[in-house]
Amino acid sequence: MRPLNLLQLTKALWFLLIPAAIFTSCKKSNSLPGREKTIYQTISCDPEYSFLTAAINKAGLVDALNKSGVKSSLLTLFAPTNDAFKAAGFNSVNDLAAVPDTTLKAILLYHVLSSKVEAQDVPQADNTAVTTLNGQPIYVTRTSSNKVFVNGVSVTKANIECTNGVIHQINRVLIPATGTIVQTAIGNSNLSLLVAAVLRASQGTTNVAAVLSGTGPFTVFAPTNQAFINAGFADANAINAADPNTLTSILTYHVIAGRIFSSDLTDGETPATVNGETVTISLTGGATVKGKSNSTASNIIATDIVTTNGVVHVIDQVLLP
Repeated sequence: MRPLNLLQLTKALWFLLIPAAIFTSCKKSNSLPGREKTIYQTISCDPEYSFLTAAINKAGLVDALNKSGVKSSLLTLFAPTNDAFKAAGFNSVNDLAAVPDTTLKAILLYHVLSSKVEAQDVPQADNTAVTTLNGQPIYVTRTSSNKVFVNGVSVTKANIECTNGVIHQINRVLIPATGTIVQTAIGNSNLSLLVAAVLRASQGTTNVAAVLSGTGPFTVFAPTNQAFINAGFADANAINAADPNTLTSILTYHVIAGRIFSSDLTDGETPATVNGETVTISLTGGATVKGKSNSTASNIIATDIVTTNGVVHVIDQVLLP
C-alpha cells in the first residue's frame, strides 16, 4: 500500500475531526430547548443538515453562525438540506473537499441575511430583493397563501428559532450570480450554440448581446445545444450561415421582460415575449413552455439560474413564434 502524501493525510484528518467536533457540540447543547441553541448548534445537531454543517466548518463560518446574545448580530439562514446538496451534485460530504474555501464561503454567505426575518415578515409580494452577507441580493416572495420562496426555491420548514436568529429550511442550494445572462450562457458549455446564435443575431439590426447584457431584468428560456441541433442548426457554422434578423426574431421569442422564477409560473398563462408574441406555460405533468409554431411543448429542464440582470431557465426545444 502506498503511503498517504501530506495533502491526502490533511484531508483524511479533516473529515475525521469534523464529526468529532460536531458530536461534542451537540452533546453540550442537547439538554437545551430548541430555541436556546445558536444557528450553528441547531444545524450541527440535526442529521438532515450534515452536508451544510461540513460546508460551514470547511468555509470557516462556525463563529459567525454561533454568536449569541447580541441583538444587532441576529441572522437569518436559509438552510439547504442534505437532499438539496445532493441535487446540486454533491454525492457525499467528501465531495465538498473539491470546492475552494473562498467559493464555498461565498455560496454559504448567499444564504444568510444580516437580520432576523420571520416568514411572516417577508413582504407579501413577488421577488423582493434582499441583500445577503455575500453582498448579492436574493429575491424573496410570500404568496397570498403565505408560502415563502427565495429565488424560486421553496421554504419547506419556516421559523426554526435560535438564540441568534432564525432558520428557514429550503430544498435547493442557492447559487449566486456569476455575471449577466450572456456571461452566464458563455460559462455553460451546454449553451454554446445559444451563445453563437446571440452573437450572429447581433450582426443584424438589433444588438441582441447588448440587450441581454443590459440592466433588464429579463427572463430567458435558454435552449440547449441539442435543442438547436434538433431545430436544424447542426453546429456554430450552421448558425453563422443563418440570417441575423431571423435569428433575432427567434431569440427574442425566448425572452420575457422581468425576473420570473419557477415559483412565479402559473398553469395556462401566456406571457408576452420581447418579440411581441406569446408563449404558453403548462405545469401539468411537469413544467413546459410552448411556442406558437411548435408541435409539442418544450420541457423546462433546469430552473432559476440567477444572473445579475435576470434569471435563466434551460429548455430542450427551440421555441418558434
